[in-house]
Amino acid sequence: MEGQGCRFGSGAGAGRFLISLEDLDSVTEDERLDLAGNSNGEEENEQNEDGLLAHWQDIGRRHQVDVSRDMAEPIQQMTTNNQSQDREMVPFMSIAHKKQADELLYEKRQYKKAKWACVTQFESRYEQSICLGFMKLMKYICQQNSSGLFLGMTVPIVTIVHTNQTRTELQPEVTVAYYLPAQFQDQAPQPFDAEIAIEEWPAHIIYTRPFNGTTNEELILQEINQLAEHLDSPELFLQDTFIVAGYNNPAAPSRHNEIWFIHRP
Repeated sequence: MEGQGCRFGSGAGAGRFLISLEDLDSVTEDERLDLAGNSNGEEENEQNEDGLLAHWQDIGRRHQVDVSRDMAEPIQQMTTNNQSQDREMVPFMSIAHKKQADELLYEKRQYKKAKWACVTQFESRYEQSICLGFMKLMKYICQQNSSGLFLGMTVPIVTIVHTNQTRTELQPEVTVAYYLPAQFQDQAPQPFDAEIAIEEWPAHIIYTRPFNGTTNEELILQEINQLAEHLDSPELFLQDTFIVAGYNNPAAPSRHNEIWFIHRP
């Protein structure tokens, strides 16, 4: 899994994993109805799209991220179709785990060969790379692909990050990746955006440790180094490439995340 594109390879930003499909979870049901509406009228649909776009642009401004007008239709589609109970989990087999008292130190998992859509960003700020990459994937998920279909949401959305040799800072290269739902694994819809790559990741073993909170640079580095302390043979893993897996809305007060270490082939 080492190499270019969204494969696991080598690659400073600061900030948080901010705008995502999950941000819509922070919108109440009444707000969904007000923003998305139920009218079939073209004029009212456009107004509904504008309302949702304005909502996301307000979120973006608070995080110094620009949400462009061409996000209006994907945001509308995601608001209508993205329900938490319908999100497909990335499949894996749990092989082993290590605990200390009631604390899970790590879990060992086997992931099968699978196709992922991913985009790599090199912005000066970590949160800008994450947000811009995710919005590109969002367009791909929302019909801007060769099938013309809404592909559906899968979790977790993973972020491939790279550190320096001492694991004291993150590198600018950040890759955001989306697991293609099972029905599209054999024939992946092709993205219209040339910056999005469809990659087939080989089967791999990862060691993972859960953590809660905001995925800022400081916490990511802290969790990477903490998991390394619990591994019996840390030299068996990629040394500068790690994955942050996000399962919940970044605006939620309690969020479930994971750090993944990738076992060398």
